[in-house]
Amino acid sequence: MRGRRPRGGGGGDRRGTLDRASGSADLTHLEQFVATRRGVEGYVEPRTAVTETTILLVAADGEWTRRRIAGPDVARKLSRDLAVPVYDAQVTGYPQRMRDWSARQNGKLS
Repeated sequence: MRGRRPRGGGGGDRRGTLDRASGSADLTHLEQFVATRRGVEGYVEPRTAVTETTILLVAADGEWTRRRIAGPDVARKLSRDLAVPVYDAQVTGYPQRMRDWSARQNGKLS
């Protein structure tokens, strides 16, 4: 059994991640985020042993969202279609405004 992949359809090629594949609800959420925020940028995060490839969208005010995406090429195509600049998160890191926004949100919970 070791090294064998499960048979059958469903989910595309997930190559052993523990995460679910991306779906139409993920794409709809990303499209709505871009449509309702200003100055959105995308940050592609690589697939790991635990998660599929994700794209993190960050608005001008630092608000952010993350969703699964069916690979880096799909993330770049989506970014082109939505006219959003896209970066490789491993190369550029994340913008400070995102961390500042998260800190403000955590402060509201207290």
